[in-house]
Amino acid sequence: MSITWPLFIQVTLRLLEGFETTCLIFALTLVLALPLGLVISFGSMSKFKPLAYITKVFVWIIRGVPLMLQIFVVFYVPRLIWDLPAFSRFNAVILAFVINYACYFSEIYRGGIESISKGQYEAGQVLGMTKTQIFFKVILMQVVKRIIPPMSNEIITLVKDTALARVIMVAEILKVAEEYAGYALIWPLFYTAVYYLAFVGILTLLFGFFERKLSYYKV
Repeated sequence: MSITWPLFIQVTLRLLEGFETTCLIFALTLVLALPLGLVISFGSMSKFKPLAYITKVFVWIIRGVPLMLQIFVVFYVPRLIWDLPAFSRFNAVILAFVINYACYFSEIYRGGIESISKGQYEAGQVLGMTKTQIFFKVILMQVVKRIIPPMSNEIITLVKDTALARVIMVAEILKVAEEYAGYALIWPLFYTAVYYLAFVGILTLLFGFFERKLSYYKV
């Protein structure tokens, strides 16, 4: 089937609808997973050994199991095993994504926090600062500067991982494009690359801006 202008407009509008879902999955995952990842990192660094051990095992499991399988588990397991009300498809995707990315973010946070020398903590204590003040006023911005490159990689990966939502029939952009394949239209699948590239391009510029703004934190 040849590409006509009305068909191109129709496909573009349908893909924009799917792209809206893609952006919503991305935004909700990021907003929820970033703070949760910090909490998990504190758990893995806890001096209370049982908590640290349980947290590290949990992170190991989540990082070791494919995200697609985690989506299936969240969506199907509560209903099939415990006879609980099933999550909606969209909510199941969000929950699986948040847990998965929070665990990846936690390791990035942990690496950034542990890279700061103990001397800076001691200097803060000498000045009479509490542990909370030391963390938020001295350590945090240095950690942010150090974790921007690995964090940006994970966040850009998240943009592409949103396509996994289609495995439980959530109509993100790639799922919408696949629907056209049933009408012998393949080009919409490749057309989605334009949306992904634009999204990733904007994020790349944004992270570059943040890196330049924080470049005065020399550590």
